[in-house]
Amino acid sequence: MANPEHLKILKQGVNAWTKWRVENPGVIPDLSNASIVRADLSGAGLTDANLSGAGLMEANLSGAGLIEANLRGAILIGANLKGAGLMEANLIGAFLDNSDFTQTFVGGTVFGDNDLSTVKGLETVRHLGPSTIGIDTIYKSKGNIPEAFLRGAGVPEDFIVYMKSLVGKVIDFYSCFISYSTQDDDFAQRLYADLQAKNVRCYKFDRDAKWGEPVWGEIDTAIRHYDKLVVICSQHSLQSPPVIREIERALQKEDREHRNVLFPIRIDDYLFDEWDHPRKADVVSKVIGDFRRWENLAAYSKAFPRFLDALNRPQTPKTG
Repeated sequence: MANPEHLKILKQGVNAWTKWRVENPGVIPDLSNASIVRADLSGAGLTDANLSGAGLMEANLSGAGLIEANLRGAILIGANLKGAGLMEANLIGAFLDNSDFTQTFVGGTVFGDNDLSTVKGLETVRHLGPSTIGIDTIYKSKGNIPEAFLRGAGVPEDFIVYMKSLVGKVIDFYSCFISYSTQDDDFAQRLYADLQAKNVRCYKFDRDAKWGEPVWGEIDTAIRHYDKLVVICSQHSLQSPPVIREIERALQKEDREHRNVLFPIRIDDYLFDEWDHPRKADVVSKVIGDFRRWENLAAYSKAFPRFLDALNRPQTPKTG
């Protein structure tokens, strides 16, 4: 149970609590199983504190220092943890329903046996290092955890790819690897962001590649894991050796697996009017997505749903 003296001081307010902590630097606060419902603890120094089993429903912990705090089994339903420091904190079994983690700092934090599906702001969490995400947390959350949070916590990409199918939620759209020239990055970035917003798994090399990994190893791994290669066909990309190599590998995969893999979209007329390549006939024989007027909002808004619909079509065997 909580130390009555520690609890009494905490309930006097943040100023009294801060003064006590300064005067007692070697004392580890014991607030286990304490009832601190709706308390205003914004900015409170709770480093190393034992808050296991504490009732912190709707408490204001914004900006609080909870580094290495023991929050095992704590009830944080509806709590405000905006900007709080949770590095090395233990959150095993904590109840986090509807809590707010906007801009919260984590690193070495343990998320075990938690339901994160209703936690707000997870995609904005600031990762100062990898954290532990338990398999039980994945299942309790039914896979409804922002991918940005999982990546930041250090969850392997391969696991993120298959996570939703493991917990019984099928991936709604076929996933894709976006191949493009960096000179077309404005369009690629817009397409990438809109696909992510529609829960389409996609890989954009300059944004998603792991630093330190061999470039082609990264690309080859991505293409193996993603169903379709979306090539942004432009004068820049179709003169880029890396893009041409990716097209070649996708066409080889089509020949090998007898299914459609390459998904070309164009943003200018270079593909049809000027491109000269031995595999041009294989590329232009496909239905080419038309984003030539992508900078016009109305034109883009008309083209994108058709593109999204095409990504959701069943994989049919390649003919011919």
